[in-house]
Amino acid sequence: MRFENKVVVIFGGNSGIGLASAKAFAAEGAQVVITGRNPDTLASAAREIGPAAHAIQSDIAVLAQIDNVVAAVKAKFGRIDVLFVNAGVGRFMPLESVTEQDWDEIQHINLKGPFFAVQKCVPLMGHGGSIVLTSSIGHAKGLPGNSVYAASKAGLRALARNFGAELVGRGIRVNCFSPGPIETPIINRSGVPPEQIPALREMMINNIPMHRMGTAEEAARAVLFLASEDASFVTGIDLFVDGGAVSF
Repeated sequence: MRFENKVVVIFGGNSGIGLASAKAFAAEGAQVVITGRNPDTLASAAREIGPAAHAIQSDIAVLAQIDNVVAAVKAKFGRIDVLFVNAGVGRFMPLESVTEQDWDEIQHINLKGPFFAVQKCVPLMGHGGSIVLTSSIGHAKGLPGNSVYAASKAGLRALARNFGAELVGRGIRVNCFSPGPIETPIINRSGVPPEQIPALREMMINNIPMHRMGTAEEAARAVLFLASEDASFVTGIDLFVDGGAVSF
């Protein structure tokens, strides 16, 4: 019960890695605040997590909605012990087809929103607090059509390093983790036509030394490690959870 009586806030906790992490935090004693844009998946996630769940509909790309989340958490709990910024989108787009709107949408959700989520949540955090950001192996490997997404995730990796340096004096650790191909619904929102998704999965698996996709639960275990006192001397790192895809 590493998180007994802890308050955990997860931006993007209504599906995939965020939901798996929320369930794991709750199983270890935490009160878990989850956010998401879709009210239906948010309500379903809260039911899966159980009585420890507190769901708030919010779009991380809209700063006023981040303010609403922070105000609600402050009113109910008065503090944040763990902040997991997991909200994000992915989309494969050839260089020539990227528009300014595409660029702005992805950067606002994947980078601008997380920056301000951390900025606005830090006043509720104290010594012993932990922040985890979800990056991606996309920032460490070149992949055709992945430039806009990879740029946003490279930014998150940089934020973890710089936030970590800025907050270490307050006793707040900041880390990011970079998942490789994980079996989550995000693959269906990648911009790839549905009939091409099986071939995309096969291509990804062929490039993973462990020859399989990871599970959301495996990714969640890495998140909980970084958030816990098990990692009390760890800050500023990027933990790859990718079946060896980047390492060898």
